[in-house]
Amino acid sequence: MFRGHHRKVRILLGLSDILIIAVAFELAYWARQRLDYNHFLFVGFHNQFYILEPVRAFLLLWSIAVWVLLGFWWRIYDRIQGAHPRVILADAFRQSLAGTASIVLFQYLQRLELSRTFLFLFGIVAWVLLCLFRLHSGRLFAAIRGRFGAANYVVVVGAGTAAQRIGRQLEQASVWGVRLLSFIADSPDQTANEVKLAGTYPVRPLDALTGMLREHVIDEIIFAVDSRRLAELEEVFLQCDEEGVRTRVAVDFMPHVNSQVFLDRLGASPLLTFSATPHDEIRLLIKRIIDIALAGAALVLIAPFMLVIGALVRLTSPGPAIFRQIRCGLNGRRFVFYKFRSMCEGADQMRSSLAHLSERETAIKIKDDPRLTPLGRLLRRFSIDEWPQLWNVLKGDMSLVGPRPAIPEEVEQYKRWQRRRLRMRPGLTSLWAVSGRDSVDFETWMKLDMQYIDTWSLALDWKIILLTIPQVLSGKGAH
Repeated sequence: MFRGHHRKVRILLGLSDILIIAVAFELAYWARQRLDYNHFLFVGFHNQFYILEPVRAFLLLWSIAVWVLLGFWWRIYDRIQGAHPRVILADAFRQSLAGTASIVLFQYLQRLELSRTFLFLFGIVAWVLLCLFRLHSGRLFAAIRGRFGAANYVVVVGAGTAAQRIGRQLEQASVWGVRLLSFIADSPDQTANEVKLAGTYPVRPLDALTGMLREHVIDEIIFAVDSRRLAELEEVFLQCDEEGVRTRVAVDFMPHVNSQVFLDRLGASPLLTFSATPHDEIRLLIKRIIDIALAGAALVLIAPFMLVIGALVRLTSPGPAIFRQIRCGLNGRRFVFYKFRSMCEGADQMRSSLAHLSERETAIKIKDDPRLTPLGRLLRRFSIDEWPQLWNVLKGDMSLVGPRPAIPEEVEQYKRWQRRRLRMRPGLTSLWAVSGRDSVDFETWMKLDMQYIDTWSLALDWKIILLTIPQVLSGKGAH
């Protein structure tokens, strides 16, 4: 589906959820009041249930906001169209469960007394209504589109494998009013008269395009041709431009590149951009704001404890309290990395002589490292030695969540695919940290970092942060 259609679907689903949650709230409220006067399953309710109108209105607005925000946050609205019914049911269930839990939290914070039966009914009714609507949303939206919207007629230039793949995707988008008219042969070598997909479409010669633009309604033309042919089709592009027909180019001339592709501009120059890492400036800005807010608050709260720990490090072993080391940050930028010293003084100079004891080849990790001080072993077990890195987060060298920063010597040994982890700001915790920490082998560690980069979202960051807390408190996986 085209991005514009996809955006409209998300908006429609969000608006639908507003109506569904409002209906579910009122139905649950009505049902709970009826139970005051009737016996249901031999259970009687002797206290009349009601919620004051101002509180009721605010509670309804809170519920709507939470359900819709969860839909966008978890990208539920992106998955509904074409998703398996099991996925739709599961997404609606966790959305309703989290929404109901948020009301319980809201009730606790505001010291309200809400009926547990009402909350249970609200959660169940919301889930059932969401499932019923979403399972039939495709047909419903198609009917609305057919009644109130005009069809969008598309012609594909090209008749090869790439063009046919585009044709199949256009057929799948027919529910949104997209209509594939025909294919245009981009060279005389293409002799087929028709292309058979779910339907059968004629293949017309390139010189027939001028007549088609005059005789038929054509909203868009998609060029799915070999990249070497694009320059030769400049006259066709110019003709479409002069007539105001929207044109698109299928970017599959580098089929093995898995980066996200988008158009950017440098002044007046358009740039086709390939990004193998997250590039959404708004979400990355929000991530940075969260980093500053949480790191700043944490530093203020634990500052007294850090002073005590720093003093203990100095008193229990010779050397500075803070260990400084050069690490590789975003895109290979080098920065000074801080942590409480957990090893004896001069531990870095002993690194090469102890390398043969390492459990890994690239990133040296020695179980029962003889360089660790007794206090350092305790600090490492509960990751207390990492606290000074909150300053790195505040400065912008690091983020709260991201691949762990490596030393330059380790980066020099990376395989080419492993270097992509440098394209994300390093973090205080990571997917690796909540998946076993030091018990995870190096190859799996790198793959976990790639998985984080490929699936990154603000929700994933919060999930990792919340999972890190019990992991750190238990001390599991730390050597």
